[in-house]
Amino acid sequence: MDIRLGDRTAETVRIYFKKANTPEIKTVLLQKAQTEEEALTDYRKTLLPTADSYGKTIIADGDYIGDIWCYCIGAGKEPNAMLSYCIFETSYWGHGIATKAVSLFLKEIQDRYALSTIGAFTFSQNTASIRVLEKNGFTVLEEFSEGGRASKYLQYTCRPLRQF
Repeated sequence: MDIRLGDRTAETVRIYFKKANTPEIKTVLLQKAQTEEEALTDYRKTLLPTADSYGKTIIADGDYIGDIWCYCIGAGKEPNAMLSYCIFETSYWGHGIATKAVSLFLKEIQDRYALSTIGAFTFSQNTASIRVLEKNGFTVLEEFSEGGRASKYLQYTCRPLRQF
């Protein structure tokens, strides 16, 4: 299967908002935007030179099936960014697509933003997401309860940037 990352657009944001706002997705991923317009506003902010978030679409064999993004980007903070992703086409779950997409995205963002650490939160029940993150080098650093739901914080230490 050909897995690649694509550019986000206003249209993909609209599609993502509709497809990710299902009960099945909401059990594994919190959604910040509560309306399509709020999602579009957040997307427009990513296009500004001062943006502290960046995202891509996830494409499998030519089909748009999800998004991956980082937020809270800031070299002076620890972690330097937070990672999130969602495969909204559930028929693609369990095929290694998220693992490959995270790998591709990590390579892109750590060089683009000179990151040294990247964090990620997930619900403890979301064992598939935990496994995706661990396969990509994330380590569980903390387990906690938020809003009555058991959760985990994982962190990735980026490879050193090449010195020339």
